Amino acid sequence: MSGSNASAAKSVVGLILTAIVGIPVFIYLVVKLFTSGSGIDLGSNTMTGEAVAARLQPIGSVKIVDSAPPGQRSGKSVYEAICFSCHATGLAGAPKLGDAATWTARIGKGFETLAKHAIEGFNAMPARGGAPDLTDDEVKRAVAFMGNAAGAKFTEPPVAAGAAADPATKGKEIYASLCINCHGTGVAGAPKLGDKAAWGPRLKDGADSAIAIGIKGLNAMPPKGGYTGSDDEFKAAALYMISQAK
Repeated sequence: MSGSNASAAKSVVGLILTAIVGIPVFIYLVVKLFTSGSGIDLGSNTMTGEAVAARLQPIGSVKIVDSAPPGQRSGKSVYEAICFSCHATGLAGAPKLGDAATWTARIGKGFETLAKHAIEGFNAMPARGGAPDLTDDEVKRAVAFMGNAAGAKFTEPPVAAGAAADPATKGKEIYASLCINCHGTGVAGAPKLGDKAAWGPRLKDGADSAIAIGIKGLNAMPPKGGYTGSDDEFKAAALYMISQAK
């Protein structure tokens, strides 16, 4: 091989080695440049399995806080289990906990108005914050807790120690927050509240049989009508509707 050919070969080899080493370095530097202001550190442990899982947490995930019986949860417990999903971050315009600037005008409307909005739903907020198993008093306690954190002087409805929610009251509340969506209008063939003619055939084998069918679901009705609470609570709602058909 002549001297010129050897020199050319060395140049080619040098270019190849430069490409092999240089391209990955170049790519790293570009990625580093674009992530330097994003809080992502490629050389740290911020992208561990735990960190990735935390980043993938869904908005509005539910945090289970205590095991108080239905009807006895405090305002703080309801906030931490349900309301925090929006009110901790201001999601969808929800006033953030403790932010007096966003709560002042709302507090000025009065406790009863705020409670009514929370129970029935208002703007982007669904009825009962999307938790139909909450009683009216539990929702009111949560409203009082959040309002007071921003300077209000609301009084939470008292929790009766050891007393479970009255089944008849609970059944009516579940109907008003969930079952009414179908049984209030007769959508998808659901028997309307108070329509004796529509309820008659469904009750021919007795109330217990009708309730058992409702728990399992039938035709367009999902199990328990989509209610996520206990079977006993669903039964209370069913008995309320049945009582209106007699």
